[in-house]
Amino acid sequence: MAIDRLFKDEATEEKGERARMASFIGAMAIADLVKTTLGPKGMDKILQSTGRGHSVTVTNDGATILKSLHIDNPAAKVLVDISKVQDDEVGDGTTSVVVLAGELLREAEKLVNAKIHPMTIIAGFRMASECARNVLEQKVVDNKQDAEKFRLDLMNIARTTLSSKILSQDKEHFAKLAVDAVMRLKGSTNLEAIQIIKKPGGSLKDSFLDEGFILDKKIGVGQPKRIENAKILVANTAMDTDKVKIYGARVRVDSMAKVADLEAAEKEKMREKVQKIISHGINCFVNRQLIYNFPEELFADAGILAIEHADFDGIERLGLVTGGEIASTFDNPESVKLGHCKLIEEIMIGEDKLIHFSGVEMGQACTIVLRGASPHVLDEAERSLHDALCVLSQTVNDSRVLLGGGWPEMVMAKAVDELAKKTPGKRSHAIEAFTRALLAIPTTIADNAGLDSAELIAQLRAEHHKEESNAGIDVISGSVGDMSELGISESFKVKQAVLLSATEAAEMILRVDEIITCAPRRREGM
Repeated sequence: MAIDRLFKDEATEEKGERARMASFIGAMAIADLVKTTLGPKGMDKILQSTGRGHSVTVTNDGATILKSLHIDNPAAKVLVDISKVQDDEVGDGTTSVVVLAGELLREAEKLVNAKIHPMTIIAGFRMASECARNVLEQKVVDNKQDAEKFRLDLMNIARTTLSSKILSQDKEHFAKLAVDAVMRLKGSTNLEAIQIIKKPGGSLKDSFLDEGFILDKKIGVGQPKRIENAKILVANTAMDTDKVKIYGARVRVDSMAKVADLEAAEKEKMREKVQKIISHGINCFVNRQLIYNFPEELFADAGILAIEHADFDGIERLGLVTGGEIASTFDNPESVKLGHCKLIEEIMIGEDKLIHFSGVEMGQACTIVLRGASPHVLDEAERSLHDALCVLSQTVNDSRVLLGGGWPEMVMAKAVDELAKKTPGKRSHAIEAFTRALLAIPTTIADNAGLDSAELIAQLRAEHHKEESNAGIDVISGSVGDMSELGISESFKVKQAVLLSATEAAEMILRVDEIITCAPRRREGM
């Protein structure tokens, strides 16, 4: 007896050829969507939300674009996820990884149509990616021992990363900012210590790096504007006990004098709390919550600087940077760890007053203040700078460096092509397809710059057949150039992550032969 229906009413399933087609088409559509943002001449996208305020984001960061999309196609979601992972792991290469995976699937589709089994294609891709990775490892340069050269490498990597972003006009300035900030970390990849503050006004060129920590708050009335050798208590506690804190509580009194007694009792309670805080021997109190006028007055009388409503990210970072812990009870002063810094003062940036903590416990802490024409420009500048900081902090740990501008792809393609000639059987077709997919990245870089990609790639291939060639695409002059002379470098870690993630994602989508979509849950009572 045949089973007619296995699934619920609205569940759908697609099998075999159709499932594979749906996967391929979804993944290629996503790759084509972000393809135009690749390279130094890539274009930006405007993302408009349908929520309240219709907020607008202008970006060419692959991960940001894909994160903002609501996608139905399951294979496309796999590509969105690899771009997110790439962003979290190494910070850059989010567009390249999606473009490469999309091209691998475009090539795989042709092979499947030529009746080559997906598992054979996967085996070929595996061999090709292994070969490509090995050849890259042989070509890396490592200048970790020579501080001068290593700094130059970092500057080149920062310039290359920033040249495809909004900061490309001032990439010298920002590359220096990013390298200085990362060098202060002394090998740590904890970017928490680098704070980025965005202040509209001025131009991008006015952005600067400041050692220490800047808190986006004003100093209260009648409080010291400058404190040396500060002892800081970072807290998250209520300093507004002028209302009864039990929900729905009522107090009945029979005269106004009783109300005055109640208020006096509350004031007394507040005064005790303030005394406990002062007894820690501090001269700066930073609170996550509000501080009302009365306690603020008491702090001012004691000569203590009290800062209220410091945002959570702000106080977490302030605690980390000054070496203090966030406290919420004050009965045991000896168990509370205070933060320390040499100087607290008020500074002006543009129109705004901010509080500057310098000489902090965590010596590697610094703040980058971004200036720019509008919030959209600042948001995109922050994303670009964050990418550069991520790549640089990873490079400080894994100091292997490659040339950029399509050079790594040409080197890999040459090695993989030679492997294809030696490999017998159908797998060689898959390995050849891998070569073509690798060439898609320099092709796209050239296309986006409005150059003749077919001509340039043919020239590049000829150049790379000579021994030890450094040829890549020089987008500015529109011809083949020497990448080491132009100072276009990329981190090995980024390239390796792009290659492996894209191959694995393509492999995963190739294995699919059935897509089952569950029936939507029905609301009760419908």
